[in-house]
Amino acid sequence: MMNKFFAACLIGAAVFMTGCLDDSADLNENNPKAAQAMTKSIPNFNATDLNGNSVTKEIFASKKITVLNIWGTFCPPCIGEMPELGEMARNMPADAQLVGLICDAEEGSSQIQDAKKILRDAGANFVNIIPDEKLFQFLNDVEAVPTTIFVNSKGEIIGQAIVGADVEGYKDELARLLK
Repeated sequence: MMNKFFAACLIGAAVFMTGCLDDSADLNENNPKAAQAMTKSIPNFNATDLNGNSVTKEIFASKKITVLNIWGTFCPPCIGEMPELGEMARNMPADAQLVGLICDAEEGSSQIQDAKKILRDAGANFVNIIPDEKLFQFLNDVEAVPTTIFVNSKGEIIGQAIVGADVEGYKDELARLLK
């Protein structure tokens, strides 16, 4: 429990210091720590989505590419891009999907209700995961939100991560990866 709280506090502090980063950045060029994260796989996890459904790493197996948007209910740029993400999710290619990972939510927290309201108000109807302990550990490598990464069907992180709200950048990277 303390690890989850500590991870959420770290992410919150990073976001506070960076203002959530509303400009796009290339993690591989400028940040060796983030470049290391790009070679990782998503850990095996057993979490739930906002509707209480069980979600595991198998969520990635059904599509060639998953756009994984890591966001927080405290982050104005994250909230601001939700309508565009909802539109993107409705128009995804057949071999791709959009999934959210809510960095500041845990089972029983008030952030779950906040996230549901944010998504409902934005018309963003896509799967959003509430992290379990393994995903909270994975989030320790995330320096700011929103951060969007691209995951293949094996759960491996591929392509260029995008830090900051940049839906057009997500679409461009997805199109590049689907070629």
